[in-house]
Parts: sequence; C-alpha cells; structure tokens
Amino acid sequence: MERKQGFFSALRDDVVRALSPARSRGKSPSPSPSPMWRRRKEEQRGAAAAAEAMGRSGSMRPVGETLTPLMEGPDGEGSGEERRGGGGERWGHWMKGTLSRAPSVSSSASPVKRSDLRLLLGVMGAPLAPVHVCTADPLPHLSIKDTPIETSSAQYILQQYTAASGGQKLQNSIRNAYAMGKVKMLASEYETATKVVRNRNASRTAESGGFVLWQMMPDMWYVELAVGGSKVHAGCNGKLVWRHTPWLGAHAAKGPVRPLRRALQGLDPRTTASMFANARCIGEKKVDGEDCFILKLCADPETLKARSEGPAEIIRHVLFGYFSQRTGLLVHIEDSHLTRIQSNGGDAVYWETTINSFLDDYRPVEGIMIAHSGRSVVTLFRFGEMAMSHTKTRMEEAWTIEEVAFNVPGLSIDCFIPPADIRCGSISETCELTHGERGKSMAAMAAHRAKVAAMEKAHNLGVDNIVWKVEV
Repeated sequence: MERKQGFFSALRDDVVRALSPARSRGKSPSPSPSPMWRRRKEEQRGAAAAAEAMGRSGSMRPVGETLTPLMEGPDGEGSGEERRGGGGERWGHWMKGTLSRAPSVSSSASPVKRSDLRLLLGVMGAPLAPVHVCTADPLPHLSIKDTPIETSSAQYILQQYTAASGGQKLQNSIRNAYAMGKVKMLASEYETATKVVRNRNASRTAESGGFVLWQMMPDMWYVELAVGGSKVHAGCNGKLVWRHTPWLGAHAAKGPVRPLRRALQGLDPRTTASMFANARCIGEKKVDGEDCFILKLCADPETLKARSEGPAEIIRHVLFGYFSQRTGLLVHIEDSHLTRIQSNGGDAVYWETTINSFLDDYRPVEGIMIAHSGRSVVTLFRFGEMAMSHTKTRMEEAWTIEEVAFNVPGLSIDCFIPPADIRCGSISETCELTHGERGKSMAAMAAHRAKVAAMEKAHNLGVDNIVWKVEV
C-alpha cells in the first residue's frame, strides 16, 4: 500500500508540474488545497484516467513526446487567439519548425522528403496548359457539312460536356471563382539503368499541404500552394504569367498566356471547354470502367518556339481529354511534353514529362459541376545518347476540394498584380529541369540557392539503406 501511495503521489506531482497557467483550461478559480488523506482514494480510482489523459491531451503530454497536435497550432506564450490559429504568420513558423524536426522513429524518411520536395513542387506545383485560351470567345458552332468527322465529333462532345457541367448560360454568368483544397504529394519510384528504387514508406514520406485558387474573367488567376513548409505562388493578370518559388524567386513564364492546369482538373468547365475547342476526336477508351471519348490537342509550332529558351527547346506538348460517354463530364487528363536540352559542346539530353490526372466526385456547386477529388501520376523521364544515363522518376499527388464559391464580392484586378521583384528576363518552365544541364546559369541563381541550402540539408540520406539522388 505504501508503494502504491508513493507511486500515485509522484504521478500527481508530475501532472501538476506539467500544467502551466497558460495551458490551464479551467474557468473557475482553483480551490484551496485539501489535506492529502482526502485525495488518496480519488487518486487511486483516477490514476488510469490521468495516465490516459496525459497521452491524449496536448497540454498534459509527457516530457519525451515530440509530436505536436496539428489542430492545436503554435505552442507559444502568445494570446489564446494566436494559439487557436488566429496568427497566420506564427502558425507558418510553427509548421516549418514541426516539419523540420522529425521523430526518431521516422528519421530515415525525413531526408527523403527534403530532397524530393523541390522536385515535387517544381513539376507538380503550378504547371500550365499547352496553349493560350480566351474564355471570352464562344465555342465553335456545331457543323457537320464540309467538316472532318474528327472535328465535328469533338465539337459535339464539347457541347455535351458544356451542358452536363451546368450549361453555357450559367457558366457565362460567372465573373470570378474561388477554390480551396488539400493536397498530398510523394515521390513513389526512382529508376536508373541499373536499379529501381521504390518508396516503401509512402504513408510516412508523403508531403501534405493545401492550395488556394482565385480566378477572374477574363484570363486572370492566382494560386498559392504550401506543402512541406515551402510555398509556391503563381499568377496571371491576363497579359503576363509569373511564378515564384523559394529557389528561383519571382520570374515570368515564357510564351503566350496560358491557363493553370490545376483549374482544368474539374474546377473550371468553361476554360476546359475553350481549351479543347480546336481538338480532334481520335477514338474511344475505357478508363476505370467508364467508356470515354478521347479528344487530342497539340500545341502549334509557334507556341512551342515562343516557350523555348536558349539551349532548352520544347519539341512537343500534347493534351488528351477523356470525356465520359455516360455523363459527358471530363474524367481523365493526360498531359505530355518533351524538351530537348543541348549543352555547350555536350550531348543532347531529353526530358519527357507526363501527367495523368483522374477526376472524381463530381458535385454541383451553385449549378456548376465541380470535381471534388482526384489524383495525378507524374512520370519524369530523362534520357540521352548514353543508355546508362537514363533515369525515370514517378511522383504522385492526391487532392480534395474543401470549398468552392463563385462571384465572390470584392474581388478585383488588384488581386492579380504581379510581384514587384519579378525578373525582367523570362524563364521557361523547363528551368526546373535544366539546373543540372547548364552550369553557367547556376551562378546567377546563387542567392536563391542559398535559401534552398538553408532549407535542405547538404547531405544525402536514404530509406532502407538506399540513397535517392534525383537530378533536377
């Protein structure tokens, strides 16, 4: 009995020491201490509940626990509103600090996430559609006479898609739109000429985050994506497309103004229909048990030339849209582009990027059909003259849409102004792939590389004793 009483007394003292006035959740004043003999029976009956509460409550966690509850927000000495998430800046610092310190049980997964994060955000963060789209232009009139069967079939499929998405009249009444969602990204496989490395800890190495997308007619949009403590911004004011990453800073995109590909993934039916206005119907295919028509869209040579830069030449960019024969909605997008990079005096290197997106859970929002979930599989294939230099990286993304709203009051063109520190020299989207190919250009980015070096540790660690070295 004496041992039990000593144990419960020590447990009570530890709990009292763990509590602080800032974390106390009681609303009434604390009563005066009562004699110890009155509490001993209550402590004996409530010892198990107290131990369970310590494992469950963030304000009574043991000393050795390293994980902080996500919904609690930053654990500081600020006001109660900041601790509940009112201080966005404090929450951002807290999130970065939490991600930077991984628990000991997952220490092998954390370096993989850090090394892959730049590749994930560079390729999957804010990709653009192949061609310029003007949503103000009406869809082509359905015509059968003197029109190839591939073109007339595509026009008919788009008419069905527009009707299934809510109708052209309702879509034309939308002046602006807002969408907010969650994303989860991971690098699932890396292949070389001699070995294949698969990510066996996908659940632990996946990077979670969220995004916010604003759109305004005509042709203005802004997206902000935060994953793993890093943030990517991109936007368009109708005349200029720009992008900001922690390692490149703010820069303008090469070529004509193009829509954000993320908006085509079930969030913007009008832009999607305008994108495929000049497409051709090339056949049918079953996707996830759904019979679909296939529309093919190719970027024209002028657009490809305008998007090319220096040693990086974009050879082709093709977009396939799979429209359900049953519902008329877009259920699958396949996006592929090939870039050729010719180094000074070296062999040519080719990068082929393929993005397959599956759209699910269509639900009406104010009469417009919106896909509320989906997933993408990205394959980044690098090959050249030497067969042993081939590499293939497979990445995956899953997203869910939390909120969608149309005709948001107060949204103006001031929300889509490019950043003041945008560079005068434009940079194409292939810049993400050409860091390892152009040594001279890296010197000009020393300031941005310093930021990356501070965020990413300059060492290579692996999962299951396998080192991941992804060349970007």
